[in-house]
Amino acid sequence: MSERKTVLITGSSRGIGAAAARRFAQEGWGVGLHCRARLDRAQALGAELRALGVPVGVYQGDVSDRAQVDRVVADFLRDFGRLDVLVCSAGLARQELFTDVTQASWRQVLGVNLDGVFHCCQAVLPHMLHRKAGKLITLSSMWGQVGASCEVAYSAAKAGVIGLTKALAKEVGPSGITVNCVAPGVIATEMNAALSPETLAALAEDTPLERLGTPEDVAQAIWFLASPAGDFFTGQVLAPNGGFVI
Repeated sequence: MSERKTVLITGSSRGIGAAAARRFAQEGWGVGLHCRARLDRAQALGAELRALGVPVGVYQGDVSDRAQVDRVVADFLRDFGRLDVLVCSAGLARQELFTDVTQASWRQVLGVNLDGVFHCCQAVLPHMLHRKAGKLITLSSMWGQVGASCEVAYSAAKAGVIGLTKALAKEVGPSGITVNCVAPGVIATEMNAALSPETLAALAEDTPLERLGTPEDVAQAIWFLASPAGDFFTGQVLAPNGGFVI
């Protein structure tokens, strides 16, 4: 196996996932970029990262579909030979009144945000258990910590991610594997681009640091947990939210 460390990042064609990919590439890691639909964006980012001199793989699949996740992980391990860190960044947000949530909408939001984490972690664990090493980093949200009005499905899914993280950390810790969660606040990404300028300004005002977060702010938290500085952290929730939730 190569001595170069590697990371597989789901949902890395944009936003937090893309920022995390750039951060790992800057450190010389081999990077696996995953996307569901925007293959063009993932390929463009891959070209950008290869220019830094690191190996990059691009993989397409729906994290809510276990067969597609298994294929992505198998292709990654075929290309890189080892996986040191998995970052579960793929996500889907939707604002709607609870009484308007359909079963299909509920299933889609939970399928991507929670089932996707389950599928990805379970798919990579045999490799990590065999090596008795590895790090799983999940992405939740401050709404998974405290809940958000008109985002019941999203909040429930992200709360589930926190519960999954804490329980799995206890289970696989004896095998030398850490499991931690990053729960961002309001971040200036495409996911929040549909919000009005007035709403975004109000959210920034409600944040003690009086600004929205950037994808790079979250990427730094992800990198911290992946780096040697995070080696004695497991089952924890790191919350880059500017003080919005304390």
